[in-house]
Amino acid sequence: MGVMLVAAPAGAETSTLEFKNTCRATPGIVSPVDQTRDTAITVDAPTTVAPGETFSFRLQTGGQFYPDTESIATTTYLTRLKNDYEIPANATFVSAEIVPNTGIHLEGVPPSVIRVNDDGLPDANGNILRISGNNEVIANGASNSKSKKGGITATKTKRDLDGNPTSNGDSWFRMPAIEVTMVAGQSGVIEPKLRTSGDAGKFDNDKNFSTQLALADAGIFGDQWTPTRCSPRNSASSGLNAGAGPLATIEIVAIETSTTLTVPDTTPTGTSVQLSATVEPADASGTVQFKDNGDAIGAPVHVSNGTATLEHSFGTLGAHSITAEFSSTTGFASSTSEARTVTVTPPAVATTTSVTVPPTATSGLAVDLVAAVTPPGVDGTVQFKDGDTEIGDPVPVAGGIATLSHAFTTTGDHSITAAFSGSAAYAPSTSGARVVAVSEPLPDAVATTTELTAPATTEVGAEVTFSATVSPTPVDGTVQFRDGATNLGSPILVVDGVASLSHTFIRGGSHPITAVYSGGVGSLGSTATPVTVEVTATNIGTATLLNAPGEAKIDKPVDLWASAFDLWDGAPVPEGGTVQFRNGGALIGGPVPVVDGFAKLTHTFDSTGVHTISAEFSGVGVFEGSTTDSQDINVTVPSAADLATATELGLPAVGTEGEPMILDARVVAPQTPNGTIQFFAGDKPLGEAVQLVDGYASLTHTFAEAGSYEITAKYSGAAGFTESTSVPGTLVINEVSSSLGTMFGS
Repeated sequence: MGVMLVAAPAGAETSTLEFKNTCRATPGIVSPVDQTRDTAITVDAPTTVAPGETFSFRLQTGGQFYPDTESIATTTYLTRLKNDYEIPANATFVSAEIVPNTGIHLEGVPPSVIRVNDDGLPDANGNILRISGNNEVIANGASNSKSKKGGITATKTKRDLDGNPTSNGDSWFRMPAIEVTMVAGQSGVIEPKLRTSGDAGKFDNDKNFSTQLALADAGIFGDQWTPTRCSPRNSASSGLNAGAGPLATIEIVAIETSTTLTVPDTTPTGTSVQLSATVEPADASGTVQFKDNGDAIGAPVHVSNGTATLEHSFGTLGAHSITAEFSSTTGFASSTSEARTVTVTPPAVATTTSVTVPPTATSGLAVDLVAAVTPPGVDGTVQFKDGDTEIGDPVPVAGGIATLSHAFTTTGDHSITAAFSGSAAYAPSTSGARVVAVSEPLPDAVATTTELTAPATTEVGAEVTFSATVSPTPVDGTVQFRDGATNLGSPILVVDGVASLSHTFIRGGSHPITAVYSGGVGSLGSTATPVTVEVTATNIGTATLLNAPGEAKIDKPVDLWASAFDLWDGAPVPEGGTVQFRNGGALIGGPVPVVDGFAKLTHTFDSTGVHTISAEFSGVGVFEGSTTDSQDINVTVPSAADLATATELGLPAVGTEGEPMILDARVVAPQTPNGTIQFFAGDKPLGEAVQLVDGYASLTHTFAEAGSYEITAKYSGAAGFTESTSVPGTLVINEVSSSLGTMFGS
């Protein structure tokens, strides 16, 4: 037959679907004629594609015959031929084209494929692919006619059932193949079909997948135009058969992947760490979403060469369950890593190490090398060094102090340093160098005695003087005063045999005080007999602070807080005592116990207007009582028309103990609100309530202790506005070193 063979799409498998096709020809002079014939469609399509893959499939209807003579008429030709296919779901249409040299015995307008809608009109979003000659069809097209030649025409060429030319038999032709290119969706199957949905599935309908116009010579009746419509049926009265089902089934199969997560086991808050996900196979494309306890950490990260990494710092303490979820952009299945736990600890607090040594020493005679590590409470060890040489073993830090008794064996200047090892919670640090001038002992070096003079009793906050007298009077040397094992200040030079130190106790109790003479030129060292100083605390003044909202609503409870502080060192008073809240001169409830320095009363106002609130601390033990300044609370009536508010919290990234920090809050509402903001650390208020200015409030607060604080801001509400509380934020406060005087105080 001289038909050129055209290669199928790459990776395609060929299959043929055979089915019955019933056509109805409707001439103008006689009754309609129905014919049912065996037909087939050959499909070249892949059996599987990957999600997002671009692929092609090809559809080719089999050869068709039309009778030379039917009833009283002789067929002249078929014209206005068209085949319609539905665009399958689960894929995105890219293009369609006629496969060259696949149509046989066709003439007229060259076949083309266009995308049309259900009305048969060209439409870029249509769901039908149509093979026709310029959309010239009998109906449901752009150029319709049932009495005029047009579009694709089948030539009158008689063939036998094998397609060979013959003088008998019917005329044989074949519509061209169509090649469709699409992009696979993410899941499911892709099923090319004939057009059989909706009205196209009805028998003898202009939307049938195959329609044409026959011209027949009816003898004395002349030429007759006969519109013909064909659909996959076993007969005119039967329903659609297998030809209306999928012509092929293309399964979307994703390539399996695995995702492995790598994270540190532990990390301090505020420290940047790397979260890493490895996706296999390495050529998988897509993104990884890291999650912390199911919540997304930042935005998805693109996978490059099988890896996605994210720098992240944790803001809250405790165990964090981390996962990595891979989502493919094309061809690969999604996968999720196993969860890994990251334990987030408080930040490694910065430390400061200082070393105290006697300015002079005698070889062979032991002196004390003392290292002070701040902040208080550090754990770890100190390694003393003489130049680059380690002196002995590391010494444990106790109470912030490490002391090493050491005898120098060589004379000359010795540069002494102390290196703190650090620990899980504290960073390492190294002191500056201090010089000890070591000399040979004189042959006639004399023994010394040191006598300490100290008061037997004193009060907290009172300044006292310690005096050490060294006999016989040495030429030089120093005295180190101590409270137990704790050095009080730095070594003091001995002048005319005497060294003195002024000191103030800030805590009561028994304090064993001693003095250690270092020795000097011609004099040996000595230690005084300890003297016990009894330190008492009486009539310590206090200050009481009231924390109350500036606004409240009638019949809605509010919290009133009072906190009592030691005026000497600013610490909360010991547990005990009570606070009596008052509204003007009237008592509000009964006395409230003080716990951890705070007393809290939840109160509901039953009348509107301005209420003047105060609180009186009863005192406890040696701590005197005190009364707060009064604060006004404006009580209004709540209303259904009150405007809703939202409170937003602003915090610095990190702070340092003892240094003022600024906490910010903003109240968002349809109109500018008034009222107050009370900041909280955990469940304890910070400072007094702050009045809003243009919807904003700021509090400058100094945190006395290092640690991680959960901060919230609570808006009081006001007339016309509802109260609201911010989402908690985490503020990390680092420790800093104190002065030696404070460090060595007791």
